[in-house]
Amino acid sequence: VRLVESGGGLVEPGGSLRLSCVVSGLALSGFTMKWYRQLPGKGRDLVASISPTGATTNYADFVKGRFTISRDNAKDTVYLQMNSLNTEDTAMYYCNLRDDPAMYWGQGTQVTVSS
Repeated sequence: VRLVESGGGLVEPGGSLRLSCVVSGLALSGFTMKWYRQLPGKGRDLVASISPTGATTNYADFVKGRFTISRDNAKDTVYLQMNSLNTEDTAMYYCNLRDDPAMYWGQGTQVTVSS
């Protein structure tokens, strides 16, 4: 199983980015998918999750109303649309898939919000 994130970069405060996570090695449609983020020296914080069909989404309070998680099971891809970015959103972003007992992570994509 392999997860590959992309879409990170440098953006000014107030800007937007769209992250993608492509999954290979299993059928994405059977799994809840999650996005996490990690600041240097800190643990990973859950940002958002989406159910296998996409019918249910959940968000951390610090991104509610600004970020949107979505998925395209036909493309084995999960997205994180990030709007109204601020400097506190600067972090490495990771997608995650749990197939008990295994936990899979991508390599991460860096998001830097700075003027």
